[in-house]
Amino acid sequence: MPSEDDSQNTAKHWQECTDVYDFLDQIRLRPGMWLPPQRSLHHLESILVGYQVALGVHSVDEHFPFWGDGPFNQWLCEHFGRPSSLNWATQIEQETSDGATPVEEFFRLLDAYRRHAASEQKPSTSASGRPGIEYMGDTFVTLFRRQRLLEEAVRRLEDCDFRVVRLAAGQWNTERDMHRAVAAALRFPDYYGHNLAALHDCLGDVACYGGYDDSAEGAGLVLAFSDYDRFAAALPRAAQCVLDIIAGRAREAAVLQRRLICLVHSNDPYIHFDPVGAMPVLWNTDEWTDSHRRD
Repeated sequence: MPSEDDSQNTAKHWQECTDVYDFLDQIRLRPGMWLPPQRSLHHLESILVGYQVALGVHSVDEHFPFWGDGPFNQWLCEHFGRPSSLNWATQIEQETSDGATPVEEFFRLLDAYRRHAASEQKPSTSASGRPGIEYMGDTFVTLFRRQRLLEEAVRRLEDCDFRVVRLAAGQWNTERDMHRAVAAALRFPDYYGHNLAALHDCLGDVACYGGYDDSAEGAGLVLAFSDYDRFAAALPRAAQCVLDIIAGRAREAAVLQRRLICLVHSNDPYIHFDPVGAMPVLWNTDEWTDSHRRD
């Protein structure tokens, strides 16, 4: 079955799952292990009922959209275009077309629901007229452990008209590799010096006054780094300096009412950076505690 996230391709013990979506990813990955051969969607529903009961027994405060007439069921009614007194499992079984199974259809709809739920979070940050403020209030550099959460953040910012520049930091074995990639992505001029001082100068131009190319600026600029822990392991000083430069320039841009945001993915759940731009590098709110970053 298709998956939204590379993490769904990693088998793990159920006790290592961090939330119901993580748990469902494991069922998606190995349905034969969790469901009987006929794979009725009601068997999956029963598993989720047990999950819900466990949350109550252990007093776990976790968002769970699959109860009764909960958010997932309400979204299905809107998706199918009519109200229904049926539970979500029965609705999906009735709507499954030939050539697909109800379980496959459930996971397809689950992905659509999660995208919808992520987009519904936008008003809380943009209603004030300040989209992206959640990544600028306490720090301009936000860490992410799970690619899925990073992609959801990127989608929300893109929906708010931010320009997102992706940078594969895991491919940088030298500081020059980093400079080449950043210069190409941000279209730095030919005279760019490929050193940290030059990065400070050219990024300041982009952050405070606009890009060197004709790319639309929209609401602001987002630099999204993947596998930054690999770059930090190879070149710790450079990795720290790059984030410090970004944070400093982002603060200067904010004074001019411009937005520069930095999102940093790390495979290491315990990675740590010294304060940058006189501000700390913090984990995103979904992975704030150590336990929420473990696989």
